[in-house]
Amino acid sequence: MIIVLKQGCSKKTIDAIMKHVEKLGFSPHAIIGVERTVIGAVGDDRERHVLEVLEANPCVEKLVPILQPYKLASKQIRKEPSVIKVKGASFGGSHFGVIAGPCSVESEKQIVETAIKVKKAGARMLRGGAFKPRTSPYSFQGLEREGLKLLVKAREESGLPFVTEVINPEDVELVGEYTDMLQIGARNVQNFSLLRRAGKFGKPILLKRGMSTTIQEWLMSAEYVLSEGCRNVILCERGIRTFENATRNTLDISAVPVIHERSHLPIIIDPSHAAGVKNYIAPLSYAAMACGADGLIVEVHPEPLKAMCDGPQSLDIPEFIALMKKLKSLSAFNKKKL
Repeated sequence: MIIVLKQGCSKKTIDAIMKHVEKLGFSPHAIIGVERTVIGAVGDDRERHVLEVLEANPCVEKLVPILQPYKLASKQIRKEPSVIKVKGASFGGSHFGVIAGPCSVESEKQIVETAIKVKKAGARMLRGGAFKPRTSPYSFQGLEREGLKLLVKAREESGLPFVTEVINPEDVELVGEYTDMLQIGARNVQNFSLLRRAGKFGKPILLKRGMSTTIQEWLMSAEYVLSEGCRNVILCERGIRTFENATRNTLDISAVPVIHERSHLPIIIDPSHAAGVKNYIAPLSYAAMACGADGLIVEVHPEPLKAMCDGPQSLDIPEFIALMKKLKSLSAFNKKKL
């Protein structure tokens, strides 16, 4: 249920209403909007009639049922788009944030060099895997804690905040101690224990869509994070599995307008995992900009042919510079700020 408050309500009044909501058996979530404040009361829909008593409160304008199964992610609860800020990088609204870096951290030289050069080209965040979930148990699994330390070194040298993936619930605190944003990957999009623990930790979350996940299931996964108190969630479309094998996955570009219609959360595109072939990354990135996406996460490696992971889908530095130049020219047409 959405509790719409009248304009001018004091913080003391809002806190009192939230306590009342808790006493009625629901979890209250205040959403401070441009025009007014609303409180999302999340709980068992079968018991929502008990909230009707709040209509007698002089500061409550009306109660509105949330029709979608996802409550806090719904555009019903927040009409204007959320803008997620991560230490200078902004995603959502009029902002188009670009995250760039290698699939995995391999050495200090590799990650520091990449960070400095992608920042110069216009990237706002660095990406790099310290823990790598791989299909084969014999593939490179990442440098783990040492990789996290090297990402911190790259942040110090470049000034870029970074995002890295957390795989296990038990590692949330470890990874969260180092990173600026936690990534939950496609294979873990419905790992509900991980979603809850990451949501409780409080760092911003980059939530990738699963390869066979519907948009509603994806938003329900975001709801797990939001319901634990984390308000900074960015969705990432990285391609879904179809019968087509010309690309690694099939980029569902239509997910961008669908998400914008249904949710206030920003959505970015991962063209690298969608294509699996670097020749397609630039066209898919331009499509992301054109259809209103809120950013990109792109794999960039100083020497893709020597990469220990996903070299064929990684841009080199000159290719990334060319991509950013074209994106800057396109941004003038859709009024997105890079």
